[in-house]
Amino acid sequence: MAAMSSERSDHRPDDRTAAPAPSAPSVPAPPEQALTTRLNFDDSNTTGDVVDALFLGRFAVGEQPYARSHSIDRVRKGRTLLPPGARVLRETKEDSRGSVLAEGDGWTARVSRWSRGAEVTVTAVSGELAEQRLKQAVDGAEDEPEPQDDQVSMGFWYHSPMCGPRRTSRTIGAGSWEQVRGNYTARVAEAMDGLMKTTPDDVSGRLLLLHGPPGTGKTSALRTLARSWSDWCQVDCVLDPEHLFNNIGYLMDIAIGADDDEPETGRWRLLLLEDCDELIRGEAKHAAGQALSRLLNLTDGLLGQGRNVLVGVTTNEALERLHPAVVRPGRCLARIEVGPLSREESVSWLGTEEGIGRDGATLAELFALRKGRSPASVPPQDRESAGLYL
Repeated sequence: MAAMSSERSDHRPDDRTAAPAPSAPSVPAPPEQALTTRLNFDDSNTTGDVVDALFLGRFAVGEQPYARSHSIDRVRKGRTLLPPGARVLRETKEDSRGSVLAEGDGWTARVSRWSRGAEVTVTAVSGELAEQRLKQAVDGAEDEPEPQDDQVSMGFWYHSPMCGPRRTSRTIGAGSWEQVRGNYTARVAEAMDGLMKTTPDDVSGRLLLLHGPPGTGKTSALRTLARSWSDWCQVDCVLDPEHLFNNIGYLMDIAIGADDDEPETGRWRLLLLEDCDELIRGEAKHAAGQALSRLLNLTDGLLGQGRNVLVGVTTNEALERLHPAVVRPGRCLARIEVGPLSREESVSWLGTEEGIGRDGATLAELFALRKGRSPASVPPQDRESAGLYL
């Protein structure tokens, strides 16, 4: 019996044997090891593309994992936008654009410049070092000249295929309302009187709509409006509105942005969208898809809540051809039809009857006559098909 018991014990697991120790959790590989780096250049690339690719190297492999950026609309003359002690590795100049790649101990910087604007990006071995070097590069570099009485600063947004949403600013000429009021019919001038005097407390709708035939002065009125509102509202023109409402990321960057203190400062923004006929005409819901819905959401929906944003739209469409959701009561801060001056008003403006038809003339036609040229337009009966010029 003892032998049998012993034999069975040889084949039976020993309950006292310790269980295998749990294996240590595996440490994930750094993300850069999963990155296959491959750069292909051909004659379609620019030297600036090479600088961009080289700059990303240390960030991509994790050598300098912290990045900080800052954009400047108007760079003060003489500023290199490089931190002290920078060693320049690459420099390119292509017309009005250029790039500089530089480095220092534990950091790398890229400066991209265009016209008067620039963007500075710094990567570093620590977030503190990246922020410190970026501050040294851009501190005091913004140039804001004193605006003159007949000028106003306006921003211009566009979407770059390489860099995404970009904004640049320009100082443009803009007459006072008293100077340009005579360029409009009495009915339009009266409507504009109240609009030019609008203050933040008067804002009841978020959409400003100017519609009417080409050449009647809609754009000129908006420049003057930017000057009249300059104390409380920044006016920005979106150069590619058709792209804005079809690219949700672009829309969020412009409409929402990163300016979290905007409601506290109380400063408003007016986004100007010119020649938006296809976006807001009656059949736009079918033709433009979500674009119209996003415009309406920005002016009277969740997207625009808590943001001091107005949207100004110009179109050559007649009012009856516009989508009813756009012109419904309560949505528009102002809805003004800007038409040609009557014959009497045109004669008074020009000082002569020569060249003026029985139906009057547009502002563009009057300026052409004043310069001694025939108006570059079609006969009055064909004005509806004259094109998209303002």
